[in-house]
Amino acid sequence: MVHVYKCLGRWFVLDVESGSFFETDERTAKLIEKRRSPVADARGDFSDEDMEIQSEINSLISDGVLFTEEPVHPEPVYKGIVKALCLNIAHGCNLRCTYCFAGDGQYHGGVDFMSADTAKNAIDFLVAHSGPRHRLEIDFFGGEPLLNMDAVRATIDYARSIEKESGKEFRFTITTNALALNDELIDYFNKEMYNVVISIDGRKSVHDNVRKDAAGKGSFDRILENARKLISKRGDKSYYVRGTYTAANRDFAADVLALNDYGFGQVSLEPVVLPDNDPLALKPEHVEELNKQYELLAEEYLKRRASGREFGFFHFNIDIYHGPCASKRLVGCNAGDEYLAVAPNGDIYPCHRFDGMPEYVIGNVNTGAFDEKLPRMFNSCNLTKKEECNECWAKYYCSGGCAANSIFFAGGITKPYKIGCELMRKRVECALAIAAIENANKSL
Repeated sequence: MVHVYKCLGRWFVLDVESGSFFETDERTAKLIEKRRSPVADARGDFSDEDMEIQSEINSLISDGVLFTEEPVHPEPVYKGIVKALCLNIAHGCNLRCTYCFAGDGQYHGGVDFMSADTAKNAIDFLVAHSGPRHRLEIDFFGGEPLLNMDAVRATIDYARSIEKESGKEFRFTITTNALALNDELIDYFNKEMYNVVISIDGRKSVHDNVRKDAAGKGSFDRILENARKLISKRGDKSYYVRGTYTAANRDFAADVLALNDYGFGQVSLEPVVLPDNDPLALKPEHVEELNKQYELLAEEYLKRRASGREFGFFHFNIDIYHGPCASKRLVGCNAGDEYLAVAPNGDIYPCHRFDGMPEYVIGNVNTGAFDEKLPRMFNSCNLTKKEECNECWAKYYCSGGCAANSIFFAGGITKPYKIGCELMRKRVECALAIAAIENANKSL
């Protein structure tokens, strides 16, 4: 399978199976596009120049870098190894975000906070199920995890205390709206957290429209001040600012650029996923407009980075030389298998999106119960089982997409969430084009 496209005024060709990626002129791109298979007739009514190009195309085919055949992917093997846990440390939040999938952070079950004992049991569960893996990851999530910092600290203290004897290394990430962030917490995060994710939706008017506090007031000014303070002290440690765009700000490129203008060098802005009847939901008729926004963003992204400005956009970060291995490209985030979530009561779920749904309980870290049925099912549902995904040129970049989106919005774990697919394809096109252009500029 070969994908030919134009982006940022330039032509590109991607060979899906080999991962070979080329920038070409328009004539070459269109000649490649006509060659739907390696056995297509390369003759026909062509000029001498076209025939020369066809000869080069044939050489690339012979070299195995263009129109390569899809390999037979092995069936996934369930190993029962867990490498990461998302701890929903707090079912509760100090914001009332309009689009929150978790119902004000309560996961539709009321306010609840994870105890230190449950958090420690979660660490023990991870160690016991991690097999030979040395590096393990813990994500503190909610709700708002800053509302339960005693449990966060207890978790980290306990994990550090058993690192040596267990032969494990723990990396911690926390996702916060930063409303309750203060100097003491900033110092603590910069010491203990491998990564900090801060939620801001972009421009003040956009953010305050959907991210209000419990009193109904906008939260932007307070969050921006706290976030800037944390970043100013973070040094070279990882962080990124993560926002959500909705139908209310389909000009979202302006929000990404605004976040960079506020001083944040690492930014992510995700499309909201909501039922069609929600006024903030993204719909099929919005896709063309949204795709244009990604290309506008890519243009400015290149300009800013070329000027020496720190700017990383999560969805444009593709390494065309040292990307994930083939097996990783088949399975994506490993939700429900190597990555699991734990609720405040100790229940284990495939990921945080399933929290509070009894039919998706896998076990419980307090009781020791663990049923492999769901993990085995999630493990088996990779690209080899997703027929529509296998016809898509971007399949190895999204790995079949988000399992939760497929289940909740597409009718099943093997079915693609179509709007997400359209936006993913455009992001990948832009990301590959950016990588090619920046690499070409480095060689000048």
